[in-house]
Amino acid sequence: MLGIFLDIESTGLDPSRHCAIDIAFKIIDLCSGELKRSFNQLIEPTKENWEKRDPVSMKINGYSFECLFGAKNARQVGEEIVNIFTEEGIERGKAVFICQNPSFDRTFFAQLVGIQTQEKLLWPYHWLDLASMYWALLVRKQLENGLPIPDRISLSKNDIARAFHLEVESDPHRAINGVNHLIVCYQAVLGVQFSVSV
Repeated sequence: MLGIFLDIESTGLDPSRHCAIDIAFKIIDLCSGELKRSFNQLIEPTKENWEKRDPVSMKINGYSFECLFGAKNARQVGEEIVNIFTEEGIERGKAVFICQNPSFDRTFFAQLVGIQTQEKLLWPYHWLDLASMYWALLVRKQLENGLPIPDRISLSKNDIARAFHLEVESDPHRAINGVNHLIVCYQAVLGVQFSVSV
């Protein structure tokens, strides 16, 4: 089974107004821990999309138009992803996406590779999230110890990292840093160790 650890930075939170500007993923064999492929690419927004950017989001990722000028466009990046996934044999039942916030990442990923193309290529439609993994393990531990489910649980990736005495993700956010931090947190939550170093 392959895990596609993925993160995307965008110009905002609304995929109907905003666009992906930075994508990274690492494909890891979840049984052996072997890194199969790594990908990181900036995406040049159109001027129209850039004008619609959300200032709060841009403060978090720190990108300027000058940083993104001359990067590949969304169509080119989508074609590269299709080629990589084809070469690595990514298909339903043999791979899953793993993210911190799949409801966010999946919608912006679809800007690069449309849903119809994903379906045609039989790509995984399961997008697993770290927060749910942590939630399930925490709740099970509470119940096994005869304790109630806490009234409040923070499920941010940084708070999950803190729970395992790991460093938080560096600022400003970059997709490849998000992927590397996600992998470290995943290993801690599940108690596994990959051969890939991040």
